[in-house]
Amino acid sequence: MINFELVNPRQTVLVTCREETDILGKRMQKDDIVAVDWHTPLSSEPFMYAVALAKSLSYELIHKSRAFVVNFVPYTLKEEVLFCGTHSGRHIDKFAEAGLTKEESQALDCPRIKEAIGFLECEVVDELETGDHVLLIARVMNSELKRQSRRPYHIKEEAFTTTEE
Repeated sequence: MINFELVNPRQTVLVTCREETDILGKRMQKDDIVAVDWHTPLSSEPFMYAVALAKSLSYELIHKSRAFVVNFVPYTLKEEVLFCGTHSGRHIDKFAEAGLTKEESQALDCPRIKEAIGFLECEVVDELETGDHVLLIARVMNSELKRQSRRPYHIKEEAFTTTEE
């Protein structure tokens, strides 16, 4: 069992992805969002980044497409972050339900979140099974910090904190 008091707070990001999948027996393109606390830079040259995901819909889409975007969001979106972290996207459109605006990435066939303060467009180069999660290791193909803002840090359950201004 994880003692979250030891490892948190951790900055929460929203990871977006896209791929074709079967939903209710129908083949369709699916865009999804997942809230992720477990993420880290791995290398500066080349710029490599990793996220750890449970084997969920988002993992399935990323495993097939080999692409994802790490969206760094402002603290003001903590309710949207909570929604994306507690609801499955298998039968809903998380962009629409959370009220987030989808925009296309520049380097990948993958959506990103317009309201994000910055992003990393990532191409998966390796996967590592780590128990109940998979570590997705990726090369950053494009990145931008659009503006500075306080960011959400997950403490536990529905509790978040942030940085000082």
